[in-house]
Amino acid sequence: MDWPESDFHGQMAGSWEALGEGAPTLAALAGVCARAVVHPPAPVALEELSGEAQAILFAAGERGVIEVRGVSTAFEAPARMLAIYVEEDPQRTIAFRDRERPEVTLRFFEGFCELCRGGLVLHHLHRDFSLTKRGFELARRVEREKVAELLELATEFGLHD
Repeated sequence: MDWPESDFHGQMAGSWEALGEGAPTLAALAGVCARAVVHPPAPVALEELSGEAQAILFAAGERGVIEVRGVSTAFEAPARMLAIYVEEDPQRTIAFRDRERPEVTLRFFEGFCELCRGGLVLHHLHRDFSLTKRGFELARRVEREKVAELLELATEFGLHD
């Protein structure tokens, strides 16, 4: 598959520092969000989204602040994976990450990718993303009971740092 961004990704891959910060993946996510701004996708129904995507929406529904980050200083590889962090309120940030079960981290990362592809997330700077207007609208429709078990998989920010 020939990606139009292949030249850009080739340049990014040449930088060890950029790789260590997750830049190629962050750039890809930013590109997906930018495409959704320029060419809005067909509206996504809440029911079409995975439980993980809905859990992220619910958690971000109050403030809309989402960060994609890795913990490059973590000793264990699963703890260094890029993960989704959501600022629930000014004093509480949760991470959808599980260093014991990396699949959990990856499931939520894929859920975040769904939100990007659906035009429900906007990229701002570096690792910073937010819900779009449509993202906030859908977030208000997510019922806590339907995502409660998935929300329990999130941890308080700092537990894996």
